[in-house]
Amino acid sequence: MYEGRRVLLTVATCCALAAGGGPALAAAGGGAGAGAGGGSGGPTPDPAGPAGRVVDVGDGRGVRLECRGSGSPTVVLVSGTGGAADEWTSVADPARPTAAPKPGAGAVLPAVASFTRVCAYDRPGTTRFDGGPASSTPVAQPTTAAAGVRDLRAALAAGGERPPYVLVGASWGAMIAELFARTDFPKVAALVTVDGASPYLRDTLTAAQWSDWMKKIAATDTGKGAEVPDYEASVAEIRRAPALPRPLPAVVLTSDRPWDLGVGTSGSTWPAWLAAQDRLARGLHARHVTETGSGHGIAVERPRLVADAVREVVERARDGG
Repeated sequence: MYEGRRVLLTVATCCALAAGGGPALAAAGGGAGAGAGGGSGGPTPDPAGPAGRVVDVGDGRGVRLECRGSGSPTVVLVSGTGGAADEWTSVADPARPTAAPKPGAGAVLPAVASFTRVCAYDRPGTTRFDGGPASSTPVAQPTTAAAGVRDLRAALAAGGERPPYVLVGASWGAMIAELFARTDFPKVAALVTVDGASPYLRDTLTAAQWSDWMKKIAATDTGKGAEVPDYEASVAEIRRAPALPRPLPAVVLTSDRPWDLGVGTSGSTWPAWLAAQDRLARGLHARHVTETGSGHGIAVERPRLVADAVREVVERARDGG
């Protein structure tokens, strides 16, 4: 099982175990195919190229933003816990399931760039697959979904990336994406969650599982600036936020290769994860894709599936929903 970066294995920043001892990141599909898309206008391609650039988000802080392609709406890729932008530019090797994903043309970001503008970014405290730290300025941890929304809003504005946005959130990133959609609804055209976390986990996990999970997350805070989500606070932030005034084009992608948060002795968390995914799909009025042939790391295991879901909602947004 690949353990080089924790985000793609579990939303708890700890290594999840695949059922039966199989690799959580065993890929079951290849890269995304290129395709011509509609849409015109929007910002010109990033002159810095794939390396991206660091934009000023205020308070003396910078956030690295990587954008490619052209067209509207602009797709915004929001990684899971600890995940830098290379979560969307890398692909897992099914023949080497314990190896770190590598950059590839079939990854999500370059595939989406073939039909519209797309951006990914490094949140503070994230790391690259090669183990190096992200270029974004570190901040105090733990962090919340609201802090993630503020940084994303500031980074997009500083980078000159104009709405409407299609938000694609993986794991913890789905909570940032959902809160952004609720608080900045006029700027959001569609949503895709990629085995996304949600407030529903607070209800579907048992009280013991939730408590054990929160303790496990807290134990990962080393005080050295690595990203640590505060789920308790973030659930409260999302539940206080306005509801979406109307359904958006949305797709929920759910892993179908069992994995577990690995917390306590209170039993598998897999049933609770699936129950939360069902509730998330119903709450968003989303098309729910449950046959993904993937563990938790759908973005690197099945990038074509993710890119196809993004294309679907982009086209629906262009057609008026």
